[in-house]
Amino acid sequence: MLLEGKRGLIVGVANRRSLAWGIARSAAREGAQLALSYQSERLARNVKPLAAQIPGAITLPLDVADEESLDAARDTIMDGLGGLDFLVHSVAFAVRTDLTGDFVSTSREGFGIALDISAYSLTALAQRFGPLLEAEGGGSVVTLSYLGGERAVPHYNVMGVAKAALESSVRYLAADLGPRGVRVNAISAGPARTLAASAVSGISKMLTHYSTYAPLRAGTDPLEVGDAAAFLVSDLSRGITGEVLHVDSGFHAIGAQIPGV
Repeated sequence: MLLEGKRGLIVGVANRRSLAWGIARSAAREGAQLALSYQSERLARNVKPLAAQIPGAITLPLDVADEESLDAARDTIMDGLGGLDFLVHSVAFAVRTDLTGDFVSTSREGFGIALDISAYSLTALAQRFGPLLEAEGGGSVVTLSYLGGERAVPHYNVMGVAKAALESSVRYLAADLGPRGVRVNAISAGPARTLAASAVSGISKMLTHYSTYAPLRAGTDPLEVGDAAAFLVSDLSRGITGEVLHVDSGFHAIGAQIPGV
């Protein structure tokens, strides 16, 4: 098993359709001991029953926008797992109205919220948990992105800008943390029917388009993302950092346009 003896924190499980849950399932299958966080008590009602399906998994509250919550989560991980070998960041948020019209209409407040929650949160987590990874002789951080960070995707709007910032953060964090033995990578996943994706107008048409035109003629299965993440947090990827790995049935590699939806 790739991750036997490894301890990981997965931030961003919302429900059973989450890409983060796909990652948790793959990591658990490969022998990892896991901690799953939840942002609020409302989401805890979804996360705790999922965690109960993974032997030995623990749950903890973690609001990436709250400094005290971040500090408390670090302490909980030390108490509950005794250390950390990998971290998965699967957090994104934008005001819904900023995902329906034109990007040019984005409000200053909405822009700040999207960049803070969707991009800066990775750095905030690295500040707290990077030292824990370093203390174990090094470790791995993986975050989730999307093609909208590279191309203008209809209605993805400010979230695309946030994903571009996230991918740039991956490169800068990889440069900063690499000398400490910590690797930082991203997975650019294709669209899937997740809670976050439901906020993007026209997501159903986008899913159909990918299934029709992507080289593998398929959408994105959360377990495909999970298996890629298991590789990136394992020692098999020990020479890889600062990378954005596309798991989207090859859609990023072709010239087909994402439809205006």
